[in-house]
Amino acid sequence: MSLFDLQDVSISYDETVVLANLNLTIHAGERIALLGKSGSGKSTLLRYLYELSSAQKTHKPSNQCAWAPQAPALSQSLSVYHNVYMGRLNEYPTWRNLWNLIRPFENNVTEIKKLLDVLRLKDECFNKVNALSGGQQQRTGLARALYQEKPVLLADEPVSAVDEYQAEEIIKCLQSYSQTIILGLHDSYLALNHCDRIIGLKDGKVLVDSPSSQLTMADLACLYQ
Repeated sequence: MSLFDLQDVSISYDETVVLANLNLTIHAGERIALLGKSGSGKSTLLRYLYELSSAQKTHKPSNQCAWAPQAPALSQSLSVYHNVYMGRLNEYPTWRNLWNLIRPFENNVTEIKKLLDVLRLKDECFNKVNALSGGQQQRTGLARALYQEKPVLLADEPVSAVDEYQAEEIIKCLQSYSQTIILGLHDSYLALNHCDRIIGLKDGKVLVDSPSSQLTMADLACLYQ
């Protein structure tokens, strides 16, 4: 099933065309890595896909995507638990959300701790976000996106603040929680080894679009020259 079908689409950011005449079709179940230098348009494309999904009111379910930006807008004065819970605020009535702020519901705590355990954040569950490292805050933002349990995950540089070992662990976790993932990455090795399709962007255009099994590191070098 086609999730996104972009035909001759141009995408702008701050009134500047970043990606021109895109032709991309993305299907359910794909594991896609967006590669390219900083400024190549990865973030712009991810944001566009999220906004497109949110606006869909046809036969496809609207808001089918969870969005994990590179710099998640976390509430620094609240705990990790409450920041992750925010992923489902719209599922509950206001009175319940306010009560949860004071006395967290046991079922939500259990669900969130299970997710945090996978991301190695369980011990930080009730610590305030402003006490966390950059990598821990990044994982908190990912946990909030995953907690929404959407079929599609769009994540912009989700492992940029962690080491290589943790990066592989986290990408495997993302794959287990979402049917379709589209990741903006800076690491070609991770993309080739953990995604089944590579879309490479350069100078506002798609320079590479192939199954990862047909590509090597040398094939991707053109994106960074």
